[in-house]
Amino acid sequence: MSTLTISVGPQHPGSGHFRLIVTLDGDRIVDAIPDPGYVHRGEEKLAEYRNYIQNIPHFERMGLHDANNMMFAYVNAVEHLMDLKVPERADYIRVIMAELNRLIAHLYYTAITGIFVGHSTMFMWPVGDRELFIDLAQMIAGQRVSYAFILPGGVRNDMPEEVKKKAEKACDYFEKRLVEYDKLLMNNPLFERRAKGVGILTKQDAIRLGVVGPALRASGVKFDVRRNDPYSVYDRLDFDIPVSNDGDTWARVWVHMEEMKQSMRIIRQALKQIPTGPVKVNLRGQVRVPPGESFGRAEASRGEISYYLVSDGGRFPYRLRVITPSFRNMIAMPYVLKGMVLADMPPSYWSLDYWPVEADR
Repeated sequence: MSTLTISVGPQHPGSGHFRLIVTLDGDRIVDAIPDPGYVHRGEEKLAEYRNYIQNIPHFERMGLHDANNMMFAYVNAVEHLMDLKVPERADYIRVIMAELNRLIAHLYYTAITGIFVGHSTMFMWPVGDRELFIDLAQMIAGQRVSYAFILPGGVRNDMPEEVKKKAEKACDYFEKRLVEYDKLLMNNPLFERRAKGVGILTKQDAIRLGVVGPALRASGVKFDVRRNDPYSVYDRLDFDIPVSNDGDTWARVWVHMEEMKQSMRIIRQALKQIPTGPVKVNLRGQVRVPPGESFGRAEASRGEISYYLVSDGGRFPYRLRVITPSFRNMIAMPYVLKGMVLADMPPSYWSLDYWPVEADR
């Protein structure tokens, strides 16, 4: 057998700052080796030289369009050691912001999926619709992208009352748009031929490899931290966990689509249930975390993110270990890509929703 080895990336509009070493036999992939590390910034080491509040902005940048979910698990770990009781209103605002970020991240995912299969309309529509939820997040947190909004003890500021009306209007509009997305992409015969039965990750492999998030649920495993290990007020909200047993590229995209419907369902409920009251515990002076160890986890847009925190009682973490969903899903790439033709690699690679900056940390 005569083979050819090529590099996809690290400077590539599809792979991002990441290299995939692909071995081809003709135009069929016989091996695909991930080569990460091009955007490693030493986030864990940086955390040891910054106090607990200063760590918030740079941890957000691991997954900037999913910033609030990046912070949820970190703040949970800090609050556990500090034995902080978060005000109820703050918990609801956190959930609203987290689900807005899930919508923003999933719409980015949908847009790139569209362009990877040559469907420019399915790039432009999600990018435009994404602005609805970016505007809502900006109304609440004051920023379009990096919020530094979720912090130990609550959230930085209260939510304006007009958010409720605008959020309802945005959800009403976008629910209709998702019907059009199904027609344009999910039921498009060209996309079906390039995605159905392509890039299969079996349930057994997904479990064995430790895959998380939509990629895991698309392989038939009904696991979501929000449901299996509830945090904040997720246990008070009614929502479904979309699951497919197909494990292919189409199923992974479908799970993302269905999750956007559930995020809007969560936002609607949270806006109805949210009580009045304070939105944070006022922490005076430098925040010092009692000595000990804690573990915080949350369901980010790409799957479970977790922080293992060790405190020596000072102003800075003694040690902070971060495991991101992209890092955990990267190991599945060879299993997903082997055997397919090279032309189908971009949508199948992207279906895992891999984000190099988040994986490299």
